[in-house]
Amino acid sequence: MRSPLLRRLGLTAVLAVVLAVFGFSTIASADPDPAALTFSTDSATTTPGGSVKLSMTLTNNKTYDVLFVYQTIDPTWLTTQRPDLKYSFAGCTLAAADGSSTSCSGTGPTNLGTNYGATIPPGQSRTVTLTLQVAADSGCNGNIGFYSYFYAEFSDGTNSNGGPVYTPETRVLCS
Repeated sequence: MRSPLLRRLGLTAVLAVVLAVFGFSTIASADPDPAALTFSTDSATTTPGGSVKLSMTLTNNKTYDVLFVYQTIDPTWLTTQRPDLKYSFAGCTLAAADGSSTSCSGTGPTNLGTNYGATIPPGQSRTVTLTLQVAADSGCNGNIGFYSYFYAEFSDGTNSNGGPVYTPETRVLCS
């Protein structure tokens, strides 16, 4: 006579195999982030008195419009540990889908999201470029880097959070 314990163990093993084969396969085919934020710079280095353009591109990977974006940008911890590095954001432009460019505002550490302009349709991107101005009396041989968090709302009523997203670092060189 077979033990009921062996039957239960056998049933448990079969269920475990079924879940392993079919239950976890959906995890591997996850959708991309509904909204993705990427950064680039026009130069990896600069000198005191120089400037670097920091571009932030928000891409709508969803099938609904992005209606609202909130974004912050703050210096990394290592950047804050170098009080001799002096810099500021000197300008802001928005590159529209048609290739045109307009000025934007809010170049401080909060609410950069309003700079992305009007609605971002599905599959499209908007790029905001900040000009990072390094002071003429800034220290040298240090890296300036930033990180960002963002929040996006879509026309279907959903939202997406992302971050921290790190910018490429800019090295301040002495000539």
